[in-house]
Amino acid sequence: MPAGGVNGGSLPQRPKATQSFQAMFALMGDSPVADDPIQKEGERVVLVNEFCSIAPDVKLAEGVKLSKFINLYGCQIGEHTKIGAFVEIQKNVTVGKNCKVSSHSFICEGVMIEDEVFIGHGVTFINDPYPRATAAGGQLQTEADWKVEKTLVKNRASIGSGSTILANVTIGENAIVGAGSVVTKDVAANAIVAGNPAKFLRFIPEEKK
Repeated sequence: MPAGGVNGGSLPQRPKATQSFQAMFALMGDSPVADDPIQKEGERVVLVNEFCSIAPDVKLAEGVKLSKFINLYGCQIGEHTKIGAFVEIQKNVTVGKNCKVSSHSFICEGVMIEDEVFIGHGVTFINDPYPRATAAGGQLQTEADWKVEKTLVKNRASIGSGSTILANVTIGENAIVGAGSVVTKDVAANAIVAGNPAKFLRFIPEEKK
């Protein structure tokens, strides 16, 4: 969020909604009103109100559907993907086309989601296998003190509600992760896994693929 945002100063005096701002609300099935604060940054618009926060560096493809109460920054969302309420998607995340990300999920930096992927409610991704609040000297960590570990979710995979996906994991094409699972290692294509830690149960029958 640029300086002078919600927590760092005053916003402009209720400027008239721009076309891009109106289009953003159209994606969410809502209508802009004069009281919605907008922070302009050159020709880009930062949308910040009681419903959502969408940074100017977010790339939204055609047909994306956004619910209220979301936080998006530095990410890319593919065509016709639907993002549910209370979802946060961090920078350097790519979500493919025709995906569904259900409410209350958290997709952290370093995650790549391919096309037609289903993410259930309350799914959490992790990008640091050894997280710490502070560096060796006792000061709060910055981005320079740790390395983002990547995660890949391949085409048509499904991740059940309440699952946690640890770092350095690949979830294979068409795989299914059962609800409440903790995925600690790669999941093969067409495999069904579940549990904590997630274990292989069986492969998806040919007629169900």
